Amino acid sequence: MTSSTVRVLIADDQMMVRQGFTVLLNARPGIEVVGQAVDGEETVAMVAELAPDVVLMDIRMPGLGGIEATRRITADAPHPRVLVLTTFDLDEYVYDALRAGASGFLLKDASADQLAEAVRVVAAGDALLAPGITRRLIAEFSRLTDAPRAPLKQRVGDLTERETEVLALIAQGLSNAEIAGSLVVAEQTVKTHVGRILVKLGLRDRTQAAVFAYESGLVRPSGR
Repeated sequence: MTSSTVRVLIADDQMMVRQGFTVLLNARPGIEVVGQAVDGEETVAMVAELAPDVVLMDIRMPGLGGIEATRRITADAPHPRVLVLTTFDLDEYVYDALRAGASGFLLKDASADQLAEAVRVVAAGDALLAPGITRRLIAEFSRLTDAPRAPLKQRVGDLTERETEVLALIAQGLSNAEIAGSLVVAEQTVKTHVGRILVKLGLRDRTQAAVFAYESGLVRPSGR
């Protein structure tokens, strides 16, 4: 194992899912599955013991579920990135998992390539927001939330005009390269803006930034 190897913990109550993902990921260079957990309690304990880089987290598990386990894991720093596993692309529990601190989500029927790429993306510190399906998820998430929260709306005022533009584009699921093209600026400039947005708003990653944009009322899903 090298220092660049991504260490993965798989949390799912179905043995076939755990074993299948383990085989798929261990066959990929630079990825190693270091453990398997059958429920939330075991997941939290194994995170403390094994210090994985990424946790593949099932939402529906007996006892302590994936959402609360995610909340506990991400409450401390440093902590692994959590990639939520779900059967349905518009699973209402996924929204709660994103709020709890998950960095993205992945359908259980994803291909081996998609699975490995998702692990690498979140391990690198990026949120899994690129697929169009995720844009629909975030839009649907916003429909399930209450009216824009005044305190969050006030925090948007801490951003510059350009930072506000960038935040809105993040919420639409655009990558840094796509944002750079939209605003006709360098990609490095966008990265700088994203970093400042996260610091100013006290957010962990792009996923949280996207959720914040919807909850604050800065962005509304199309059709509303």
